[in-house]
Amino acid sequence: MDQFSTLHDWRRQVADLYAAVRAMPEHEGWTHWRSVRDRLFREHPQSPLATSRRAQFRGIDCFAYDPALRFTVGMSPAIEREAIELEAGKDGTVTLIPFAMTIGLEAPLGKELTLYWIDGYGGGVFLPFGDATNGRESFAGGRYLLDTIKSADLGSDEDGGLILDFNFSYYPSCAYSEAWVCPLSPIENRLPVEIRGGERNALP
Repeated sequence: MDQFSTLHDWRRQVADLYAAVRAMPEHEGWTHWRSVRDRLFREHPQSPLATSRRAQFRGIDCFAYDPALRFTVGMSPAIEREAIELEAGKDGTVTLIPFAMTIGLEAPLGKELTLYWIDGYGGGVFLPFGDATNGRESFAGGRYLLDTIKSADLGSDEDGGLILDFNFSYYPSCAYSEAWVCPLSPIENRLPVEIRGGERNALP
């Protein structure tokens, strides 16, 4: 398959993965998420891993699942906030428009987070974040929790509350290769606590 066909297949498989996760119990869904991502990273032509690294790939390292890192939050409008322009390599710049603030994370995590709308055709919700593990136990540039353009979305509960499960936090592709340039978490979305859930640096 050519580059566009393989990219289409990658995105379809990721969309199918998150649809399956939303239908599963929490820990079972997380285990399935890890298994499928490991396979995609190891085998798929669109893996962010260089071809030379895939044969030695043993799986994505993650913190142990912690049910206390799963939240259902409300949202309030992000008022009088300016858009952010971030570099995205060959794609030029990405415009992030702050459109909502979480309601319900300040007490357990020390801060509410900003949700962004990625400007462009179709758009999508984007939630990058930083925390106190960055640069030590996790990627220095932070992690992603939601990116609906890439189908990374755990959905909402019956009352419309947004499900944020930090056990599903994952690295941007640029964490794996300098061939990628990714939008990193703005400073305003850096949490003051350690989020010891989701993807982490490989253990020695």
